[in-house]
Amino acid sequence: MKTTPFPAAVAIFAVLLCTAADAATREEKRVADAADVLDQLVRIPEKTVPPALLSRAYAVAVIPNVVKAAFGLGARRGKGIIVIRQDDNSWSNPAFITITGGSFGWQVGAQSTDIILVFKTRKGVDGIENGRLTLGADASVAAGPLGRQVGVATDVKFRAEVYSYSRNRGLFAGVALEGSGVTMDRKANAAFYGSNSMTPEKIFASSPNVAPDVANTFVQILTAQTSRLPTQPGMSSGGMTPTQEATAEVRTFGMPEEGEPTEEDKSTD
Repeated sequence: MKTTPFPAAVAIFAVLLCTAADAATREEKRVADAADVLDQLVRIPEKTVPPALLSRAYAVAVIPNVVKAAFGLGARRGKGIIVIRQDDNSWSNPAFITITGGSFGWQVGAQSTDIILVFKTRKGVDGIENGRLTLGADASVAAGPLGRQVGVATDVKFRAEVYSYSRNRGLFAGVALEGSGVTMDRKANAAFYGSNSMTPEKIFASSPNVAPDVANTFVQILTAQTSRLPTQPGMSSGGMTPTQEATAEVRTFGMPEEGEPTEEDKSTD
């Protein structure tokens, strides 16, 4: 029986270790890049995701360095992460996702942008966990509004389930992503968490201790962006006294259906 020489076996083992380490590094870099995108949210208050919208978010996805290339037909592809809001208003560990899409019409060129998706409901996230979510088909999507002055009075018009943003050259803008598909990157999840058994459900429900430190950094940045926001529609942000907290009305993340009176309408009756 032919055997592999010992030095050759050691070399092969070393290559395998380097490959595994490189894979983990790629995932960590993806999380670090996503954290950098989040960190830019507060840089230009007039051109940012409205805090009032983030306060209603069930989930937030950040996909850094999405490449859009075209020569006649266009294509978009990127890899990022998604976190969901827990019952205690904290953010979960990140799960890895990919986004792909195409466009028609005469176009030439290539560009790289960062994309943020703000999910208003659980429906879209369930679609990703179950295989694939097509924006505009499985969940309504709209280019997100901008500005810190967007208040609750405007929020009643936020009917889409997902709001999409792009960041290019430091500036955020709403972006149309109808037809783009978002899927779970299970290979990246396994590499990052060191286990093939880490399903999205387990990732979202797991303790922060199971994730590398870079994941905690991302969550801390997002928490800092949202910690002073109302946790539910209609609640005032920051500075609530114990009495106010005790009497604050509990509301859901969902928006009223078309034609249904809002709480503001009821209060004026």
